[in-house]
Amino acid sequence: MPTYSYRCTECDNAFDVKQSFSDATLTECPVCGGALRKVFSPVGVTFNGGGFYRTDSRSTPKSEGSSGSSSSSSTPAKAEPKKTESKPAAPSAS
Repeated sequence: MPTYSYRCTECDNAFDVKQSFSDATLTECPVCGGALRKVFSPVGVTFNGGGFYRTDSRSTPKSEGSSGSSSSSSTPAKAEPKKTESKPAAPSAS
């Protein structure tokens, strides 16, 4: 069961209550009878596995002569395939 934090808007009484998701939200302070508000706090989230961090999609740096210019793109550049030139066959002398 989740624990919810409440704080009174009139007397600043703060407390935690374990409630089911289907339970109604508390609206009245048990100390002074004033209005209650839920207090929200950040939740810790951990992402495990690949693909969650910006460094997961980067390729490893190559040690080829770098000219000092860097690309701001997060995807690695693809190498151009080697082009082979086909030369026409020489006419045979017969």
